[in-house]
Amino acid sequence: MVLSGIMFLKPVIIYSQNENLKLLKPRSEHVFNFSGDEQHQTINERTEKPLRVKLVNQDSKPVANTKVYFDLLTSPKGSTHFKIISPVCMTNTNGIAQTYVHLGTKEGEYQLKAVIRGDYTQNIQVFKVFARKSNWIFMLVIGTIGGLGLFLFGMKILSEGMQKAAGENMRTILGKLTYNRFIAVGVGAFVAMTIQSSSATTVMLVSFVQSGLMQFAQTLGIILGADIGTTITAQIIAFKLTDYSLLMIGLGFVLYFFPKNNILKNIGESVMGFGILFFGMNVMSDAMSPLQSDENFIGILLKLEKPLMGILIGTLFTALIQSSSAFIGILIIFSTQGFLTLEAAIPLLLGANLGTSVTAILASINTNNEAKKVAVAHTLFKIFGVMVFAWWIPAFADFIYQISPGNPVGIETLSQTNIAIPRQIANAHTIFNVALTLISIPFIGKFAKFINFIFPKKPAPEDKIKKLKYLDEKYIPTPALALNLAKQETILMGELVKDMLTDILKPFLSKQTNVLKEITLKEERIDFLQQKINNYIILITRQNIGEKRIRESFQIIYTVKEFEQMADVISKTLFKKAQEWSDSKLEFSKPGRKEIEYYHLLTLKQISRAIEVFRDVNLEKAKSMKRKYKKYRDLSIELERHHFERLRDEILKSVKSSKYHLEVISMLRIITSHATNIARILLKWSTRNK
Repeated sequence: MVLSGIMFLKPVIIYSQNENLKLLKPRSEHVFNFSGDEQHQTINERTEKPLRVKLVNQDSKPVANTKVYFDLLTSPKGSTHFKIISPVCMTNTNGIAQTYVHLGTKEGEYQLKAVIRGDYTQNIQVFKVFARKSNWIFMLVIGTIGGLGLFLFGMKILSEGMQKAAGENMRTILGKLTYNRFIAVGVGAFVAMTIQSSSATTVMLVSFVQSGLMQFAQTLGIILGADIGTTITAQIIAFKLTDYSLLMIGLGFVLYFFPKNNILKNIGESVMGFGILFFGMNVMSDAMSPLQSDENFIGILLKLEKPLMGILIGTLFTALIQSSSAFIGILIIFSTQGFLTLEAAIPLLLGANLGTSVTAILASINTNNEAKKVAVAHTLFKIFGVMVFAWWIPAFADFIYQISPGNPVGIETLSQTNIAIPRQIANAHTIFNVALTLISIPFIGKFAKFINFIFPKKPAPEDKIKKLKYLDEKYIPTPALALNLAKQETILMGELVKDMLTDILKPFLSKQTNVLKEITLKEERIDFLQQKINNYIILITRQNIGEKRIRESFQIIYTVKEFEQMADVISKTLFKKAQEWSDSKLEFSKPGRKEIEYYHLLTLKQISRAIEVFRDVNLEKAKSMKRKYKKYRDLSIELERHHFERLRDEILKSVKSSKYHLEVISMLRIITSHATNIARILLKWSTRNK
């Protein structure tokens, strides 16, 4: 029978010696825990509810005027002043016999028995009463807060350890994704399962789209897959490994502090995080146990079965702690204490799935439109899922009962079957996200168009000099992500150098001086970026990073230096010559002008190759750059020879412009050399790594 979300198991029936009478624990549709079993009370106080038994005959009719004997079986060691108010009671017309208990001086478990006709072996009902300390409210508060703190701290350590252990390759895996939606779902599930956080995966996607490493359309399948992958956390928590929490903490400590291998250290950090997580669950569970028989608290929990209330609470609480896995872990803790039915947990689950999108929304603040699309897409997916499932929660619960171990149980009896509900909650979480993915994946293309309609492309505002586009210190504890952001900021430097080089030719070809101011502003911005990127890389290298990340850090710093030196050549030497040329009435000869334009184009191409080599770590293109530079160097010598031939032929324009012509070609060759250095350092460090 189910009453307001509470389900009662059939009572255990024990026959008397004449087998005509049955002694059982009664139940009521109107009174919670009518039998009084497993109630909590403060030490040295009388139980709030009486202990009740019911005597019936073979026809289940109540039997009146029969003696029932209550006696103490066990009590906490050293306890005194325990008293059964009425050790011998007569059954009333309803067959009910009841007595109150005055608890002793020690907290803990008191066991009592109720028997009839003096038969102390067969016809027995055993009751448990739990005595709590006089300051139990204070202990409840600090135990719950402390346990929750340990749980969330363990979750954080676990996630960080997994990201350090596996996150090194996450950028490569995500960056090489195709647009195949099914592959994207699989990779998203794998990544979230590995780093134990769909929120972290979505934040990663926001940063990748912001940096231009991925396109928005690629992220949709990954988002759906990540939500599936993160349900593994709930499945693991549902195993209730609290008895082994200290073992995991100890093992994790050994792996983290003693080996020098970074991989073992990261695994140890993850194991230790799991141990702290489960230890926090145990602390919280023990602290909340006195609430099991509190009718006011139970009444509040029963209200959670109202879908709107449960969804709202789940959303707000998950948004507050920014982890759906952590909140669902808390639900599992509540369920093991008998505080939640599955029907009450499902609305909270739906709210948790909606609340987790808040993390991505926060991460998308101050990002471009493409990155905002990722956060909005994640949120809309969840809203759609909640709207679909909120209308058939009872049927959904019945389906989960069918595929999960255990039977439908309620608050009254959950303490006897506390393995069933945690697994059912974890399964409901997984089924929701799998079903949402299956429903949504056929419509990903149309959904992407809808999001693009909401966020139309806008012309990018002009960059301010002292403004960072990608660097964010909150990612420094995760070096793989932080280095990716530094790399994108460095690529921005390269694009600025290309713009400067494009503009610097205009004064030489058409006497345009308006671009010189832009070149000066871009040079100032490049100087600012150089300082910020270098400082950011230094902070990253102060983390516990491996040799591979150290090499990557050096390559970024080296590339930043090369871009800055290219900018100096443009903003100092070529800038000065451009001013002089614009103020003069000199002109290049027609062949000389074509040679400068051609060599300028080759220099721009070499910078573009350098950016591509740096971005993609493309060794083959790096080798190609070195070969092309030799050709460009030889070409510059050939162009100088052509110029001297024109001087020999006394071509007037060539004679007058000779100093500027040779200077421009020479500076372009130097810029090409700096661009090629980016390829050289990549090849040098790659060879050293073999």
